[in-house]
Amino acid sequence: MIQKTSQTGYIKVVEGITRRTLVYGNSTLMAEFCLGKGRTLPVHRHPHEQTGYLVSGHIILTIDGKPHDMKPGDSWAIPGNVEHGAEVIEDSVAIEVFSPVREDYKP
Repeated sequence: MIQKTSQTGYIKVVEGITRRTLVYGNSTLMAEFCLGKGRTLPVHRHPHEQTGYLVSGHIILTIDGKPHDMKPGDSWAIPGNVEHGAEVIEDSVAIEVFSPVREDYKP
């Protein structure tokens, strides 16, 4: 599947945080998250393994109760069913890949 760049398809996650699915295949799904300064992504968990890359901004990513100061170029891997969340220090953009495919993120 090929997906061309678009500025549509953003879905509100929580106030000030949006996501859009970029592309998905049989085993993985890639999404872009736009995170507004001062916002919080609540602690949550899901069965999907999640890897991510911070494109721009600054976040404090908490994984399994441990905070990680993330800046552009930093990346992470979160095993399935591990609690995680984030505090957004600056407007930020992150790209994340989920495996298996998150059916709830399919367009």
